[in-house]
Amino acid sequence: MCRCRNTGRGGHSSSACSSAAEKEMRSMFANASRRSRAHVDVPLILMVFAMCFFGIYAVCVATYSINSTATNLLEHILESSSTLRQCFFVLVLAPLVMTLIILCPYHLIRRFTRAMYIGTTVLVLVVWVFNRAEGVKAWLDIIWDMTIQPSEFIKLAMILMLAQRLSQSEHPMSTFRDFIEIMAMLLVPCAIVLFSGETGSAIVVVFAFACMLLFANVRWRLLITMAVVAILLVLALYGFMVATGSDDYRLARIVAFLNPDLSPQGDAYQMRQSQMTIGAGGLTGIGTFVDGSMSQLNYVPADWTDFIFATIGEAFGFAGCSIIMLWYLAIILRMLYLARYTYDRQGMLIIIGVIGMLLFHVFENIGMTLGRLPITGIPLPFLSYGGSNMVTNIGGIALVLNVTKNRQLTQIDSSRRFYSSYAKYTK
Repeated sequence: MCRCRNTGRGGHSSSACSSAAEKEMRSMFANASRRSRAHVDVPLILMVFAMCFFGIYAVCVATYSINSTATNLLEHILESSSTLRQCFFVLVLAPLVMTLIILCPYHLIRRFTRAMYIGTTVLVLVVWVFNRAEGVKAWLDIIWDMTIQPSEFIKLAMILMLAQRLSQSEHPMSTFRDFIEIMAMLLVPCAIVLFSGETGSAIVVVFAFACMLLFANVRWRLLITMAVVAILLVLALYGFMVATGSDDYRLARIVAFLNPDLSPQGDAYQMRQSQMTIGAGGLTGIGTFVDGSMSQLNYVPADWTDFIFATIGEAFGFAGCSIIMLWYLAIILRMLYLARYTYDRQGMLIIIGVIGMLLFHVFENIGMTLGRLPITGIPLPFLSYGGSNMVTNIGGIALVLNVTKNRQLTQIDSSRRFYSSYAKYTK
């Protein structure tokens, strides 16, 4: 950095310093412009789809049957209807969804954000009123014994809606009216999702919203106050449910997490079996398609969906689990890098919201599989079996790619950024 001193010799030193500072700032601005150029981020696509393909393999291992006669991977895949469906989700549905969203003009996404928000909220409400699957009113039956989960789709709709609202002013939630409006946008759909039994999805949206607030220039005093109030409300609700002797399954899961010995064959069974399965993998795992393995004997319920991480832990051990977590970290860091050089405020908040959604999914799923967090039924992104979850996660990645494809560093913003920095250097 150049430091200017007035030498009293006609200002030549000051002029030379200003010229050097200008060159340095132009170089810095050129580098920022290259990083913020409009493009479809290939590294992110490769990392995500590589994980999706590994997810097919993991589902195939998890659904390996004791009656299997397969002798190679293709036969294993053909034997399992779940693996075949996962192949369809990864090979057909995911690329189709990603392509459509990437090609969608950015201004259309902005224009129809409110319509998507209202539509998904109404759909979740309809499913809650008219449908029930295993005690949870969150599934909609479609063809071929398949179901969709509208509460998954509402995550992206709310991220888009909240990003749009938070980007409308320099200091969102600075007035009481703004605060009430934004909180209503968040809490009304979350309440419907919560009452339908999808607690995990509601928590995911709240966490994504919290991440967006951190980057939306909201005052720290308000953030801390909101966090304290939220914690107190959760504790009060838990205390009320315990005091009234509620038989809600969500309370039972929390109690089982806090004291597994109370119901080792009941609500704590799945968590205990998952811990045992991961522990059996040791450092490097026992391998795949092993006769007598816990995955083959179905020791862990739902080991191809919500508890796919237990299957991975048994087959690939601590080393394999570590690679998976580093893989997720690389995806998150890549999206943070893209957000860092996205100067469109709404686009940046969309990326942050998608990061928050995926980050909580990974954290909660691995945590509950290891017995360190209560079970919420949240799947592991790109690895767990499921079409609705796959569409949501791929859709989130596609939104990130759409933002980077359409982002532009406008002349006004660039000039303002350049001359602001230049002024600091030449003071």
